[in-house]
Amino acid sequence: MKPGLQASTGLTASNLPDDALEVGRILDAWGVKGWVKILPHSTDPESLFSAKTWFLQAPDAKFRPGFSLFSGTVCLQVDEAKIHSGMVVAKFKGLDDRNVAEALRGAPIFLSRSSFAATSTDEYYWADLIGLSVVNREGVALGCVRDLMSTGPQSVLCIEYTATGEDGTSTQAERMIPFVSVYVDRVDAQQRVFHQN
Repeated sequence: MKPGLQASTGLTASNLPDDALEVGRILDAWGVKGWVKILPHSTDPESLFSAKTWFLQAPDAKFRPGFSLFSGTVCLQVDEAKIHSGMVVAKFKGLDDRNVAEALRGAPIFLSRSSFAATSTDEYYWADLIGLSVVNREGVALGCVRDLMSTGPQSVLCIEYTATGEDGTSTQAERMIPFVSVYVDRVDAQQRVFHQN
């Protein structure tokens, strides 16, 4: 981190918590008082609203070539996070400058899993589903959850698996499974397995 940056921006050098999960990305500055626009990884950004400390990492070079505001990980204290005109916006304590907010564009946002609000039965955070193995009723492994996407009324699991071509070569392939009870029997989060019908 550059000298003096902590005092002037509210950014504090930090380590990621052991239970950190990526929950979104900063899109851009919003307004002139240091607010930022957020792209959450979930259609329900409740975890962003319930956590008072967010962790940012320097953005990938594809988002911000030549980025140098900070390196590694920083933490910020959230002053306010809300939905405004259909988008998520946030204001951090000590960050009152639009130029600094713009410089955060592309930075991934991480939260400690322990800061998430509790879910009810049969409710899951997307972050908890990434990496789960998917097995059908016959015990056949269908792959691992690489991502989820929202299609409006429901979410869809993006399952990555290894496919074997006619020539015997292996390649990574993807299949989609709607995340609804018609297609998913149960989720065993402790065993990290989806049981698919």
